[in-house]
Amino acid sequence: MKDNSWFDKWFENSSRTFAARSSRRSFLARLGVAMAGAAALPLLPVARLGRVEAAEAAPGQAWNDPKACDYWAYCATDGWLCTACGGTSSKCPPGTELSPIAWVGTCKNPGDGKSYVVAYHDCCGKSQCEYAYCNRNEGDLPRYRAQRSNAITWCFGGVSSTYNCTISRLMSVAK
Repeated sequence: MKDNSWFDKWFENSSRTFAARSSRRSFLARLGVAMAGAAALPLLPVARLGRVEAAEAAPGQAWNDPKACDYWAYCATDGWLCTACGGTSSKCPPGTELSPIAWVGTCKNPGDGKSYVVAYHDCCGKSQCEYAYCNRNEGDLPRYRAQRSNAITWCFGGVSSTYNCTISRLMSVAK
């Protein structure tokens, strides 16, 4: 079996060249740097700047009812509505606390025609309320851009990491 093909010769030469230029120690050093970087990634600050398109409500929808998923200020929400869990659209239910981190969306109010910056906070401390799930996701990006995804729990950094429901708070008029 001395008659090796060109591919076998090329692969052998490439492997030998790579082995001559690298060592186990350098491989372990690079692996250690990659693992430390991956471990530090969740520690980076998250400023959730949602690039949410202004939501237009269709005629006949409950665009002005905070208890309905079609409420205009829920255009970028993804979770259980606190209005069905003992809270309001802007206050957490009793026994829960506001997450210190929020994601932000821009929603258009069909009543006055203006766009508003809306901050979405998860309420944490109790198990999921599971009464009124609302998944609008308008303008949401995939999870590999965590700071722009609303599909993750934002209950870290507080007393409890247990998700209960989500509220929306009007921050300002969008310019």
